[in-house]
Amino acid sequence: MSSACTHSSICYTSSPHARTVGFKRPDKAERLAAGEPTEALLPEVKCMVDNPEIFPPPLILPGDDLSEDPECPPQSYQEWFREEERNPVTGKRRTVYVVPAPLVGDEVSFMKSWSMPRDGGETPFVPTPKFLDICDYLASFYHGLPIKALTQSPPEFMSWEESQKSKRPLPDPQYVGLRVADECVGIRTRACPDGIYSRQLNLDDLLDAAISMLPKDAYALLLLTDHDLYENDEDIFVCGRAYGGSRVAVVSNARYNPVLDAFQSVDRLHAWPLSHCAEYMSTCCSLSEPRTKRQKKSHSAKAQTNQESSCPNEPPSTPLGMAFSVGRSLAALDWTEESLAALWLGRICRTASHELGHCFGIDHCVYYACCMQGTGSIQEDARQPPYICPVDQAKLLRATGTTKALRDSSLLSFCERPELRETQFFGPLAAWLRAKSC
Repeated sequence: MSSACTHSSICYTSSPHARTVGFKRPDKAERLAAGEPTEALLPEVKCMVDNPEIFPPPLILPGDDLSEDPECPPQSYQEWFREEERNPVTGKRRTVYVVPAPLVGDEVSFMKSWSMPRDGGETPFVPTPKFLDICDYLASFYHGLPIKALTQSPPEFMSWEESQKSKRPLPDPQYVGLRVADECVGIRTRACPDGIYSRQLNLDDLLDAAISMLPKDAYALLLLTDHDLYENDEDIFVCGRAYGGSRVAVVSNARYNPVLDAFQSVDRLHAWPLSHCAEYMSTCCSLSEPRTKRQKKSHSAKAQTNQESSCPNEPPSTPLGMAFSVGRSLAALDWTEESLAALWLGRICRTASHELGHCFGIDHCVYYACCMQGTGSIQEDARQPPYICPVDQAKLLRATGTTKALRDSSLLSFCERPELRETQFFGPLAAWLRAKSC
């Protein structure tokens, strides 16, 4: 991996590439209106903050989701609230269930190797994120609602041929069975196109299985998996998806393993918040343009920076600047097994919170850099923030019934756990939360 980032200029705007692809961000008046409720709510919910030093706009670097789909429509609070197909949280249906990765039965023990990367890369081993840590993070992110681990009668992979009364052994079966209570659901498999994993599972089949797991009091259910996923023939892989209307989501931790970062060209150094490094943004834009345009693009990116610190090597004392400063100091440290494990945990937590957001009826965000943005690649995923923007926060607070202060306090407590507070994902988030509340 690269050496530590030494830059201090932070870009509080979208990259010049956003203009190149025709992205038109809603203006300030539209953003303020988008977060304004249409019915009586707590005054705190009505308070809309539109400060780029806290909530900058989407980065939109080449290849990013909004670069490929710059006309993605925004979803205001009012549109979210009035959406007829949105599932409201009710007194009888308000629990979010999280299901651990299915067990692997003896007759399909070969599936254990499917979740092991074929190339260990630069790091020999990183512990898989702890299931209960994921649950605790989601309990903070969705503060106000009960988050429960669904561990009774866990789903288990089994032989699909055996469930179909056939005993013909298949070394690379086209289907495996997933036992859910008294039912066995067929899950399609295929060889992994890029060879990182030997085999993948079909995401749609797993989502169908997740629907059958929904308890009666469930608002939503998240199924985790250790296996790599695909959705259709064109995919190389997918990390997760939600059937929002059905209130279920599936997320895989396979591609977030830090062991794979070099192979997948994931820039750990410029993951959020260092993704807002002006020099990094300028370089990304310059490399995507013809040589005759590089100087112009580079100059534009630097012109849009906002450096407020009197010390040339110290980022400004804004919430994003404080997160940037902590992230930069932590990125200068050597990676350890513990810090890599925390990075992996943070990645899966961010995606899990994103996919569950769709179950609450929240669409992809175009207003700000936000964890509800769409993601065009595993590289973009690393650049996106773990926080939720003001517009989507208004929706979330309405759904969960909590307040911004209580939710922020709960998230900060999680990030400040002794094993997490000095790590590159949770340390900057804690700094951002602290500075934002001042």
